[in-house]
Amino acid sequence: MAKRNADHISISQALNEFIQENNLSGGINEVNVQHAWQNIMGPAIGNYTTSILFKNDTLYIQLSSSVLREELSYGVEKIIKNLNEELGGELIKKLILR
Repeated sequence: MAKRNADHISISQALNEFIQENNLSGGINEVNVQHAWQNIMGPAIGNYTTSILFKNDTLYIQLSSSVLREELSYGVEKIIKNLNEELGGELIKKLILR
C-alpha cells in the first residue's frame, strides 16, 4: 500500500495556487465577468451585446442598439454595483458602453 502524505490541501486551494503561479487570474476574471453580465442583464440585453471586454478594472460593453446604450448609461453605477455583487468582490471600477 502506498504511503500518503500528511500535508493535505483542498482542491480549491490547489486550484488557487495554480492560478496564482501561472498568472491566470486575469483570464478567469474576464470569463466570470462575461457570465455575470449575462446573468444580471438577462437574455434581452444579452442579445444586443456584441462584445464584452474586461481590462484593468474597466468593463467595456459593445451594444448593437444605440437606444439601449443610452438607456443603460443612466444606470451605470447600479449596473457596476450589481455586477460586483454577483462576482463577490470589487472587480469592476468603471463601465464603458460603446
